[in-house]
Amino acid sequence: MRILIVDDEQSLLKQLKQIFESQRYSIDTASDGEDALDKLFETPFDLIILDIMMPRMDGLTVLEHIRNSEIDTPVLMLTAKGDAKDKVKGLDLGADDYLAKPFSLDELLARVRALLRRSSSQSEPMLQVQDLKLNTVSREVTKGGRTIELTPREFSILEFLLYNKNRVVSRFSLAEHVWGDDFDLFNMSNFMDVHIKNLRHKIGDTGGGTIIQTVRGIGYTIKDLA
Repeated sequence: MRILIVDDEQSLLKQLKQIFESQRYSIDTASDGEDALDKLFETPFDLIILDIMMPRMDGLTVLEHIRNSEIDTPVLMLTAKGDAKDKVKGLDLGADDYLAKPFSLDELLARVRALLRRSSSQSEPMLQVQDLKLNTVSREVTKGGRTIELTPREFSILEFLLYNKNRVVSRFSLAEHVWGDDFDLFNMSNFMDVHIKNLRHKIGDTGGGTIIQTVRGIGYTIKDLA
């Protein structure tokens, strides 16, 4: 599950990133509202943890942009303690839950698990193109009914391309999604070529790349058959 955490407190961002990653979540962070929107319009997330008080663009404005753009990703708002007005406005704008600062990390994790369970039960976990299927919940990949074993990074590449089916994904966006803050821009090209080659081999997409298509000079795309 991929979560975007938006807060201008760098120490809190770092702490939450470490805690959620220890629970096997994939985490992206943003320290202001504009950065958050840039990431949201480029990358699909399963959940957004959004602070209200931020520079450049506050969390309520970010939430309004999200819902006006018909992004229905669950949003957990972080509010100032006792500020009922912000809680009400956030819920009216489409927030799914809220938590007042300072909060218990155990309670935050419980709220996140509840929102993700609710979201998973309402959405279709299966991503598919041709006879290639990827289950985002069980993390099982099959082609023609045959199970395919992928590495975690190969799975992340395929999942991201399928989430963005019929759209071109840049090499940079794909690398940032899979490697996060750890990817090296100078070595990215070689790493990406190796992983794409291995992935194509495993899903039987060799000799023309009819599933994962290379868009020269930009990146990759997966398209439905016409």
